[in-house]
Amino acid sequence: MATRARQTRWHVAPLRDGVELSRRAPARFDLAVEARLPLMDPLRLAHQVRQDMWRRLQRLRGFAPAVRVTRDGDHLHVTAGGAVNGPIPRAQAEAAIRAVLDDPANRARWRRFAGRGAPADV
Repeated sequence: MATRARQTRWHVAPLRDGVELSRRAPARFDLAVEARLPLMDPLRLAHQVRQDMWRRLQRLRGFAPAVRVTRDGDHLHVTAGGAVNGPIPRAQAEAAIRAVLDDPANRARWRRFAGRGAPADV
């Protein structure tokens, strides 16, 4: 019996001042939470945020994660969320995303991974 390969492709859309990462193109933010983070590599950060957000929300039916990272002066503006097909417990989902973005351990790990070297030009 043949096994189906897992889809591992993510759509990466370069923006004038950052990057957008999503499973589906174009990215859709039916659900979104924003945060401000220190400068680091935007694409590496987007992948890390997406991964942690997915771990928290993978049981949310119809959820397709998306992350937008843009430079805002000497910080990064992160929008994390995505498309949701069907009804959702919005308050709970937003609280879960907020918890991911505000978690000090996540932020430290993201900084170690995405903060290597100088931040990429965005």
